[in-house]
Amino acid sequence: MAIQFKKDEGAGKTIYEWWQGLDKHREDRATLRRAATVTDVAMLPAYQRLLSRVDGSRDWSYYRRDCFAAAVALLAHLKVESGQSLPESMSEKPSDSDRNPVSDLRFRRLLESPDIDALFTGLRRVLPLIDHKTDPLQLVIDVFHWGDNVKKRWAYAYRWTPSKN
Repeated sequence: MAIQFKKDEGAGKTIYEWWQGLDKHREDRATLRRAATVTDVAMLPAYQRLLSRVDGSRDWSYYRRDCFAAAVALLAHLKVESGQSLPESMSEKPSDSDRNPVSDLRFRRLLESPDIDALFTGLRRVLPLIDHKTDPLQLVIDVFHWGDNVKKRWAYAYRWTPSKN
């Protein structure tokens, strides 16, 4: 069974409402934000509680749980819902600049992340560059399903800097 992350139903609704409620649960947000690795996240009660609500039967593989842990911790860093996917947010030039908030090189390195831990670390560093705003559920979808299809979709959605030739 494929998991759906839609804002108004099922797991997506649970995650979205949880994310919206993080301001009331500051301790959960703080502990998730301090987690430096996916393993750190997996050991946190805040993460385990949400995992139980979303995957109560524990049907997910360890890899999917790690992906979900990374996504949950990244949501704790997210402050504003922008309606843009991560690659769109990473390449949205501020009005006072002609440069992407995330350089082409840094973006390419994210796409080359060898595992979910590397992706998690890279995205934790990127979120401040985009003012901690993107689409929360799209972030969850992309991190949860991280693989070649997501990487290609990101590569097409990112606005690459035109060459100067």
